[in-house]
Amino acid sequence: MDAWIVIGLLVIAVIAFASEKISVDLVTLAMLCVLVMCGILKADQAFAGFGDRVIILLAAIFVIGAALRETGVLDAMGSVLARLFGKQPKRFLAVMMLIVGGVSAFMNNTTVTAVFLGPVMGLARRLHIPPSRLLMPLAFASLLGGTCTLIGTSTNVAVSGVMTKLGLEALGMFEFSQVGLAVLVVGIAYMVFIGSRLVPERDRAAADAGKDVIREYLAEVVVLQNSPLIGQEAFDSDFSALEFQVLKVSRNNQQHDVTPSLRFEEGDVVLVAGKVENLIKVKQIEGLDILEDVTLRGSGVEVRDVTVAEVVLTTRSGLVGQSLKESRFRQRTGLSVLALMRGDRSLMRHMADEKLRAGDLMLLQGPGERFRAFEEDNEMVLITQHLFSIEMQKRGIILLAGFALAVLLSSLGLVPDTIAFVIVAMLAVLAKCIKLDTAYANIDWRLLILIGGMMAFGEAMKVSGAASMVADAITSWLQPFGVFAVFAGFCVLTILLTQPMSNAAAALVVLPVAMQAAAAMGANERTFALGVMLSASASMLTPFEPSCILVYGPGKYRFSDFLKVGGGMTAVLLLVVLALVPWIWPLKG
Repeated sequence: MDAWIVIGLLVIAVIAFASEKISVDLVTLAMLCVLVMCGILKADQAFAGFGDRVIILLAAIFVIGAALRETGVLDAMGSVLARLFGKQPKRFLAVMMLIVGGVSAFMNNTTVTAVFLGPVMGLARRLHIPPSRLLMPLAFASLLGGTCTLIGTSTNVAVSGVMTKLGLEALGMFEFSQVGLAVLVVGIAYMVFIGSRLVPERDRAAADAGKDVIREYLAEVVVLQNSPLIGQEAFDSDFSALEFQVLKVSRNNQQHDVTPSLRFEEGDVVLVAGKVENLIKVKQIEGLDILEDVTLRGSGVEVRDVTVAEVVLTTRSGLVGQSLKESRFRQRTGLSVLALMRGDRSLMRHMADEKLRAGDLMLLQGPGERFRAFEEDNEMVLITQHLFSIEMQKRGIILLAGFALAVLLSSLGLVPDTIAFVIVAMLAVLAKCIKLDTAYANIDWRLLILIGGMMAFGEAMKVSGAASMVADAITSWLQPFGVFAVFAGFCVLTILLTQPMSNAAAALVVLPVAMQAAAAMGANERTFALGVMLSASASMLTPFEPSCILVYGPGKYRFSDFLKVGGGMTAVLLLVVLALVPWIWPLKG
């Protein structure tokens, strides 16, 4: 009976993780509570995972990565890259992916993507290349780099922690680096020679004309008193001269569709789609203004000495899932939304009522320090290169050296990895590379709860017999084809589960079952564990990973773009994993 309860909870968890209706941390905690109340686990067993060294190690790595970003060291690397290879796009693509992958081998991949996003966008503009040609490879490189070392991604650290719980030795820092490097090199080669032909070219006309790659935003423009637009027909108005597309008109709190007979009146709020540069011009045109500016002036707020910037909303932002009105965006952030864009699709609803999503592009206005504060908290990413003080960059170089030393000492076994990275994280705060509040804000607490809880869930699958039941079912189906077929089956299952779930969650769900199946067949459990772990990071089919979400809006991608480009790459990388893992760690150990 206990086994069926655990299996039922697993199915419910997969559905809940996929739907994202409830936060993954709440789902995880709810599962643990049910396991304890059903008597499958004791309370101390259910929550033992939160005290595991893996949780501390991941938290330290999050802080170190954020500190390196704050000091500008990684931005400087992006600038050097642009200067060296900026005039050779294909070579630049290969070198960019190699450098991003190398950095991501030791840092959180989302942080790496966020850091390189601005420099790569700027370089695309200078080279007259659509950003879509570079941003998807950027995100993929950050994911590929995570396969190279133990700390390259939270999935690796989590799998290592579960392996120790299930009786195996923890993974070494560079134990699987040869496979990871092969995955990285093959992935880069695929993107340079095949993927680059499949990546869409959005905004090619602007690039060919030698202009900046300009995105079209939605904005709400107010027709003021004595405006020349008053009385003009919607399809033949001054908006056409500004290259705006009129989408909707709000008059006296009523929405009106745009028809040839519709004429503008004073006080109309007009929803338009237009380029960033033209939206900014609206602020200087007599008789027109952006709705947000009018609202601010009415409340007595001065709007002259402010910054206007484009930002991408991150998966970590507390604004995701809320509308501008519900979140009280201006009061909460101190910033005003001038325009909004999502991928290459128009948002036809009233902007204030539009539910925000991770990856949304916003044109914001406000004091420069407010932008910086929210970027520090990982709420948003500015699509621009920042200026950092020489002093901060010096601190960053010292911190980078300390980080490299920690990697060396822990890999040689001279200092436990948890201790080494915690010391570096503390030094980052003490050396003022990052503020303490910012350090805590950059720790992905939801991910830590997920990993800690799934460790306990793995234990529940073992003690209840659920892992044995599922493993027996899978092996009975695939074992007639050989041990390798069973191994390949678990790798494919992991890749499929990473589509509705996070990579870490998928790996932690499959891992106990795969190891149980290996034990039942007398196969090498370590081989199965490594296959599951590496397969989780080799999945590029959909844009659900945070790194991919960050580039989704700026690249104006569609869901099908990731299926087209990432599908082939996933298949190729799976073949690399299936070929190398059993070769280096024989299936019959």
